Amino acid sequence: MFRETWLWASGKQRVQRFVTEGNLTRSVVQRFIAGDKAEDAISAIQQLNAKDIGGILDLLGEGVTDPVGAKQAFEDYLDSVKRIEEAGVDTTVAVKLTQLGLAFDKQPCIEYVRALATEGQAVGTSLEIDMEQSAYVTETLDVFKTLRHEFPDLRLAVQAYLRRTPVDLQELATEAPPKVRLVKGAYAEPTEVAFQKKAEIDAQYRYLIDWLFDKGADPGIASHDSALIQHAQRAAARVGGGKKSFEIQMLYGIRRDLQEQLAKEGYRVSVYVPFGCAWYPYLMRRIAERPANLRFFLRAVVRD
Repeated sequence: MFRETWLWASGKQRVQRFVTEGNLTRSVVQRFIAGDKAEDAISAIQQLNAKDIGGILDLLGEGVTDPVGAKQAFEDYLDSVKRIEEAGVDTTVAVKLTQLGLAFDKQPCIEYVRALATEGQAVGTSLEIDMEQSAYVTETLDVFKTLRHEFPDLRLAVQAYLRRTPVDLQELATEAPPKVRLVKGAYAEPTEVAFQKKAEIDAQYRYLIDWLFDKGADPGIASHDSALIQHAQRAAARVGGGKKSFEIQMLYGIRRDLQEQLAKEGYRVSVYVPFGCAWYPYLMRRIAERPANLRFFLRAVVRD
């Protein structure tokens, strides 16, 4: 019920206005969002790099419905890639395909991703395609399949709570071991599409961890759950992989102590660093994922 309530709130305009037009959430936003501009995110990534932690640069926003908006998002992403080169930071770039027009025209979206991946290669970085609502999974997979051989470092996020994910991965593996970031999933989905109970989601997450170490390439394990991270560590040892054989990915502002501890132990750690003004849906999904985030939210409200 907790998770469903906050995911419901993420799509409600009245709740969004209340949250975004007031000062109550200022401390929370600063905790989970690097800032409004690309240079804010670059600065946050520089601080992470100083602790041997990589970045995953994320321009907030999704669900663009017109070509003008998609072109603007592309230009903003392109500017971010250029800033990575100027700053010399260790980071990848996460892209949301609905931000680049997937919802209304797939072919221009593919060309935008191709252009960004080409520019990323030129400056020594790579792209990670985010997975969004279940309605876009098939189209997102198509974009990845179209570009994966052209850009071997291209990584795709897949969601453990979706019932279809094991089948999707098996299909991807028929061509080549897929390079994947495994996430739990943070959108409101019906029961017939996605598991709802934590125990079910965790069980599928563990199954997919094992699958990725057996049949994937350079797994990205995106979790703040110590038990699931330990499962990945055991899976790596089982296949003879070391601490650098996979990447542990976390979110900006969450489990910072664990991020630094794992990096000090020699694991590859990267942090998803969001920036931009369209932070409301992202923030609501982060609160839905972890009750601890809600406690931080409420403390900030009391202080403000």
